[in-house]
Amino acid sequence: MTTQTPARPQLIDLHPPSADMRRLVQDGLKREPRQLPAWFLYDNEGSQLFDQICQQPEYSLTRTEIALLESSAADIVNAIGSGVIVEFGAGSARKVGPLLEAMHPHAYVALDISAEHLRRSTATLQAQHPRVPMLGICCDHSQLEALPDHPLIQGERKVGFFPGSSLGNFTRDEAVALLHRFRVLLSGGPLLLGLDQPKASSRLEAAYDDAAGISAAFARNLLRRLNKDLDADFNPDKFLYEAVWQEAESRVRMALISEVHQTVSVAGEPWTFSAGQPLVTEYSVKYSAEMARELAKDAGWRWCGRWHDPADDLSLHWLEAAD
Repeated sequence: MTTQTPARPQLIDLHPPSADMRRLVQDGLKREPRQLPAWFLYDNEGSQLFDQICQQPEYSLTRTEIALLESSAADIVNAIGSGVIVEFGAGSARKVGPLLEAMHPHAYVALDISAEHLRRSTATLQAQHPRVPMLGICCDHSQLEALPDHPLIQGERKVGFFPGSSLGNFTRDEAVALLHRFRVLLSGGPLLLGLDQPKASSRLEAAYDDAAGISAAFARNLLRRLNKDLDADFNPDKFLYEAVWQEAESRVRMALISEVHQTVSVAGEPWTFSAGQPLVTEYSVKYSAEMARELAKDAGWRWCGRWHDPADDLSLHWLEAAD
């Protein structure tokens, strides 16, 4: 009996060039409060640190979502149908397995900002699912105008998958724009959207500021990346990390707080931070079921169904493109 050798996943690299990064950093440092795009956190080192965050006892989102997918995959696939699974922000691609097993899709397409992380995760997934052709696309999916022309994608029904409550990294207006973009990228196909829900502030703040300090290391790695990629001279030890629940906005704000008055050079340009001034690394908006339905409607999607865990902490929403 011969053993099937899994095909090697293909990779298309559309990563933004350093010139674009420089412009985005300059724009972000001019904002009030200062904030950089969340995808800057996910270089190779940052992606590995985020994988560690997902394993911390305080951070239950990943475990809860995987368990929900394992218990509900058959019902989900029966509802939304088959096609090519397109996962936005795939990361370690740990969550799509139950869908691959239940759907037997024509192909799996993973979009992520870290090329090296994408290579590893798709290679691991390909070994587990040798009969599913796989394609990795290294890109910023929030700016992608169209999926690349590729035989695995062309002419196929596309089923979008956006787990991990990653939509929460965007403001509401940005989230509406992103969901609009997904409609275009999926050519009218459905979307399975994972959203974390509001809960006790103590749980949320602990989830994003774990006792082991991995979340803080993840945030400070952003400064190290800027030092490496844009010739900046941040001293990460002069910034304090904090995660604070903002009730009015239904979100956790994660930020690096300058502990002293300091001037930092980025790509040859000086930027002054006053003591106590925050640099927002990311937000994590939490959506109730009602908020999710309103968001989908505003973005041109029809809300069709919802699966949630026993504690109703997290939901998977089935969206179809509205006519």
